[in-house]
Amino acid sequence: MRAVRIAGGVIIALVLVLIAGISATIGWRPFLGPKARPLTNRRFDRTPDRLTRGKYLVEDVVGCFDCHGDHDWTKHDAPLIEGTRGVAPLEFMLKGLPGRVVPSNISSDPETGAGAWSDDQLARAIREGIGHDGRALFPFMSYPDYRYMSDEDLAAVVVYLRSLPPVRKELPSTEINFPVKYLMRSAPQPVESVAPPDLSSPIKRGEYLVTVSGCADCHTPQRRGQHIPGLEFAGGFVLEGPWGYCASANITPDASGISYYDETLFLQAMGTGFVKARQLNQIMPWWHYRNMTDEDLKAIFAYVRTFKPVRHRVDNAEPPTDCRLCGFKHGAGNQN
Repeated sequence: MRAVRIAGGVIIALVLVLIAGISATIGWRPFLGPKARPLTNRRFDRTPDRLTRGKYLVEDVVGCFDCHGDHDWTKHDAPLIEGTRGVAPLEFMLKGLPGRVVPSNISSDPETGAGAWSDDQLARAIREGIGHDGRALFPFMSYPDYRYMSDEDLAAVVVYLRSLPPVRKELPSTEINFPVKYLMRSAPQPVESVAPPDLSSPIKRGEYLVTVSGCADCHTPQRRGQHIPGLEFAGGFVLEGPWGYCASANITPDASGISYYDETLFLQAMGTGFVKARQLNQIMPWWHYRNMTDEDLKAIFAYVRTFKPVRHRVDNAEPPTDCRLCGFKHGAGNQN
């Protein structure tokens, strides 16, 4: 009996240690489900101004159809294939994802798309990362960036998405591997309201646009889904898919980045996909940024020029080698 009591005490102690360890590290959210605010019956007025603004944001700024659409990756401008606006291929074709990630059908089809979703279901998915069915969305859906989108811009996006023609296409469900399927439940966060952005200067306007466009998601290398501190916007994050093998560029104003850019060269790159004679890989979505207004593009460049310079050489013209700084294989690796 004494041995049983000792064994029972050891088990209780181990359970208490496990509870304390979970509480002190990842927390209990992965086991409880994502944080989600209750849905409301709000409905966004369909105004011409919102429709125009929403089209601009969806197609030219945040690039919803980059993922919720099928593209011809054999062409330099990766054109959207006719009839796929709002509907992705069967799964996202980026290598290295922890499972199968399938962007939802966000066309207005009521059975296979978002036609039967409420305005608040769409809004909560976009800005808070909670799917219409209550699940946590994989954060490749850029809700960590969209949570900074103003209430009015969010309304405009929803109004425009409501205008998409229905595309009937049943898609398989997203299936994320263990343990990521549980850990990602901590990513969604309720958002009640976001004030209009401060657009009083080009730099402030650019900061808002860079944030909601998710520029950091590709241009900052990540480790286990988290940006590597000290390498903000320094490139090297590898994106491999039907467009080939490409490491994102260092866009800081360091000599190893884009210190040689001026506003004219930046506008050329965003407008043509070329930096002088060098062709950008089409996974860099210049093909939708080219339709942004000059005012917004110039504001983005003004903000980019304020980034802290980071020495990190990335050159897709060179053979990939291990990089000591970011941990990825890319040209000009093996850096000190």
